[in-house]
Amino acid sequence: MSRPITTLFMLMSVDGKISTGSSDELDVDKDFPSITGVAEGLHQYYAIEQSTDLWSFNTGRVQAKMGVNEKPLPSKTPVSFVLLDNHHLTENGVRYFCARSKQAGVITSNQKHPAFSVKEDNLHIIFQEQISLKEALEILNKDYGCDRLTVQSGGTVNGLFLREKLFDFVDIVVAPILIGGKDTSTLIDGQSLESKNELSNLGVLKLIECTALEDSYIRLRYQVIG
Repeated sequence: MSRPITTLFMLMSVDGKISTGSSDELDVDKDFPSITGVAEGLHQYYAIEQSTDLWSFNTGRVQAKMGVNEKPLPSKTPVSFVLLDNHHLTENGVRYFCARSKQAGVITSNQKHPAFSVKEDNLHIIFQEQISLKEALEILNKDYGCDRLTVQSGGTVNGLFLREKLFDFVDIVVAPILIGGKDTSTLIDGQSLESKNELSNLGVLKLIECTALEDSYIRLRYQVIG
């Protein structure tokens, strides 16, 4: 395989939502800690997250929602972060991840992205005139030694990974809550199939683990087999 082995690792509600609503001010990471019955078991997700791969894929939009553009620079971690972004990160947001990451990667098709103004030894910019996740993953593997990658992005980008057959494993922590809302992001969003000829674009899974955690949380682990 010329790309990293990938694992989709996400926290979601019982009805598959990965956000608490449709606006950028609503987010499970920010809102779940304040909800009685959900907050009590939330630490288990973050504990599992600490054991995931040393390369992590996310998006500038998700991280901008978390406030990285305004945050002070953090301490260094052993994790390398890769962000897909065209216009959500500022220079401070890019510097934030350079400070936090062992290696920091930005995948973009924006020739004027703020990352080009940041001069850090651990910053790697993958510029593509048209974004190709497959090619970007191959570059991460070949040029930067990324052999395993945890994906924690939004529903739309997760949908791109699915349609391009770029997921190898799925690892989901299910929180005991129903959220609802047709405009609220789900685990996999993006374009719907329109004909039976497209059924090969679905992702068929084999269950590896189903674990009942404390406080009514569940962990589900799958291998993607088709």
